[in-house]
Amino acid sequence: MDVSQYLEIFIDETKEHLQSLNQQLLILETEPENSETINEIFRAAHSLKGMAGTMGFKRMQRLTHDMENVFSEIRNGKMGVTAELVDVLFKGLDALEGYLSNIQESADEGTEDYEDIIDQLNNILNVGLGKATGNEDTKAQVQAAGAAAADASAAEISASTASGTANKYKELPLADYEKNAIVKAEKMSVNAFGITVYVQDYCILKAARAFLVFKALEGMGDVIKSKPEVQDIEDEKFDLDFSVVLLTKNDMEDVRKTILNVSEIKEVYIEPISVNENEVSEEKEETAATTEEAGLRNNVQSKAVAQNAAKQQTSKPVVNRSVRVDIEKLDVLMNLVSELIIAKNGLVSMSTSEKGTKTESGFNEQIEYLERVTTNLHESVMKVRMVPIESVLNRFPRMIRDLSKSLNKKMELYMTGEETELDRTVIDEIGDPLMHLLRNAADHGLESNEERAAKGKPGVGSIFLDAYQDGNNVVIEVRDDGAGINVEKVKKKAIEKGTITSEQAEVMSDKEVIDLLFKPSFSTAEVITDVSGRGVGLDVVKTKIEALGGDIEAKTKLGAGSNFIIRLPLTLAIIQALMVELGTEKYAIPLGSIQTIEDVAASDIKYVHSKEVINLRGNVIPLLRLNEILDVPGEKADQENLIVVIISKGDRLAGLVVDNLIGQQEIVIKSIGKFINNNKIIGGATILGDGEVALILDVNTLV
Repeated sequence: MDVSQYLEIFIDETKEHLQSLNQQLLILETEPENSETINEIFRAAHSLKGMAGTMGFKRMQRLTHDMENVFSEIRNGKMGVTAELVDVLFKGLDALEGYLSNIQESADEGTEDYEDIIDQLNNILNVGLGKATGNEDTKAQVQAAGAAAADASAAEISASTASGTANKYKELPLADYEKNAIVKAEKMSVNAFGITVYVQDYCILKAARAFLVFKALEGMGDVIKSKPEVQDIEDEKFDLDFSVVLLTKNDMEDVRKTILNVSEIKEVYIEPISVNENEVSEEKEETAATTEEAGLRNNVQSKAVAQNAAKQQTSKPVVNRSVRVDIEKLDVLMNLVSELIIAKNGLVSMSTSEKGTKTESGFNEQIEYLERVTTNLHESVMKVRMVPIESVLNRFPRMIRDLSKSLNKKMELYMTGEETELDRTVIDEIGDPLMHLLRNAADHGLESNEERAAKGKPGVGSIFLDAYQDGNNVVIEVRDDGAGINVEKVKKKAIEKGTITSEQAEVMSDKEVIDLLFKPSFSTAEVITDVSGRGVGLDVVKTKIEALGGDIEAKTKLGAGSNFIIRLPLTLAIIQALMVELGTEKYAIPLGSIQTIEDVAASDIKYVHSKEVINLRGNVIPLLRLNEILDVPGEKADQENLIVVIISKGDRLAGLVVDNLIGQQEIVIKSIGKFINNNKIIGGATILGDGEVALILDVNTLV
C-alpha cells in the first residue's frame, strides 16, 4: 500500500474541508451559540486530522487535533466561543493552508510547527475550562495529561497481560521455515521480537494506521509473520490489535518508540522471542532456506519500490487540475461517443458501396447525422468541463472579514449567482482578478466609518459580487455603495504622473478618464498600505481577463459607488461563429456577440462628429468598416446597399460593414502564439474545412 497514490484525493478533500471550516467559522463569529455550526466544525476538523494522520503529515495532524480539542469542549458545553478564539482559529486555518500549499508543491508539509498558535489554543482551552493560563502551566498540564493517559493505558495493558490477553503474538502459529529464519537470525546476532500493537478505540482508519506501522517496521528489518494476514489488515478485517514477528538489529526500545510515533496507536507490547533449534524439522530445512531466501528477496524488492515511491513523492510537485463530474453527464458523453462510432461506420459503409444517386443522398444524410452528433458531443464535453463559480467565490467572505478588521471599516459582502458555471480553465485563473477588485472596493471604494456617518449612509458598507450568464458569456459584477470614482482626482493624478497632458485631460470623456485606472503602475492612493497603493491591481486584472478572452469596464457615480463589470467566454475551445468575407480574406465573428444582420442602404448612413452612424429602429449605431480597420487590400466599388453585422457589448451596439456572408460554422479556436505581435482585435485563428486559415475577430475591442 502506497499512500502517495492518494495524494491528489487528499489535496482535493483538504481544500473542501478548509473551505467548509472558513465558512462555518464566519457563521460562528456572528452566531456563537449555533450548535449545528459547532458540530459541523468539529466534524470537519476531525476528518482533516484523520486524513493528515493517514498520509503521515504529523504537524498538520497535531494542529488539527488541538483545534478539534477546543471544539470538543465547546460542543460539550464546557466553554463558550469568544472573539479571541475565532481569531486564533482563523490563524490555524491559514497555517493549515500553508501546509497544504507545501504539500501541493513538494508532497511534503514542511518544517513549520506553528507552536505559537498551538500555545494560544491551549491557553484558550485552559481559560475556558477554568484552568491555569500561563504558557508554562499549559505545557505542564498538557504533559501531565499525556503522562496520565500513558499511565492509564499502560495500566490497562498490564491488566490485560495479567489475564494473558495482551501478548497475542504468542498465539501466532509459526511454520518451520519461519522458525528456521528465527534460529538463523539468532546466529547472526539479529534480534527476533514478538509484537502486539493496540490501536486507539476511536481510530477511524485502522488499516491506514496498521500500514504506517508496517512501513516503519520494514525500515528496521523484516516482518516474517503477521496476524491477521497482511491482506486482511489492508482490508481492515481486524479488531483493535494485530501481532507481528520482526527480525531486526535494532533494540527493543527503538522498535517500541518507532511504533508509538505512529498516531492513534494506544500501546505496544513487545518481547524477544527464541526458537529451540530442535523444533525445526530437518527434512524441511532446505525448503525453509529456499522460502526464506525468496521472502528476503521480496522484502528487498518491496523496500526498493517503497524508496522509489518516497523519492517521487518528495521530489515531484503535485499538479491538481481535476474536475468532479456528475455521473449523468458521463452517461450522456458515453452515449454520444457510441453515436459517433455508428456515424463513422455509416460513412465507411458508404465509401465502399457503389456510386449512384441513392448513395450520394445517403452520404449527405450521414454527414448531417455526423454534424448533429459532433455538435451534441461538443456541448456535452463543455458541460463536463464546466464548474460552478462558487468554488472561487467561497473564499471571499473570509477575505472581506479580515479586510474589515485591518482597515477598521464596517463592511459586508453580498454574493449572488454562485451556481453560475464557467470553464475549468477560466475558473483556475479568475480568482486573482476578483480578489484585486474586492480589495479595491474595500480600500478605495468604501469610505471610513466617520465619512459614511457624516454623509448619512448606513454604518456598514456593502460590497456586491454578482455572477450571471448573458448569452455565450458569463458576467461578473463587483459593486460597492462607497464614494465612487472622483474623475477630477484621477485626471489630476494622471497629469502629475505624466500619463496625459492638461490639454488631453480637458477633452477626455469620463469613461476615458476611468480607463486610465487600468494603466500599469497607476494608483490614486495617497498612502501605500498592505492592502493597496502600489499601483499593482487593476492593470493586472485587465491583463488577466483579456488573456482569458474577456473584457472589463468600470462604471461609477460620484457619492453612490462603483461597478466593475467583467465579461468572460463560457468556453475557450469551440465556438459558433459567423464566417464573413472582406475582399479575398475570410474572418470569423463569434455568434454570441451578434445581435442582428442588416441590409442597410448607403443613403441611410448619417454623420455624427464626422463618424458614420445609422438609425436602426430608433437606436443610433456607429458604423465600423472592417476593411479599413484591418487594412484589407482591394477597394470595393461603392454599393447602394451594405451588409452590416450588428454586434453588442453589454448595452452598447456597433455595426460592422462586411463584403459578403459565408454562413454559420462551428469553429475550433487556435492560439496564434507569442511569436507574432498580435493586435487585440484578433482573438485567435481557426482552420476551415478546405485547410484555409481564418482569423477570429474579438469584436469586444471594437465596441
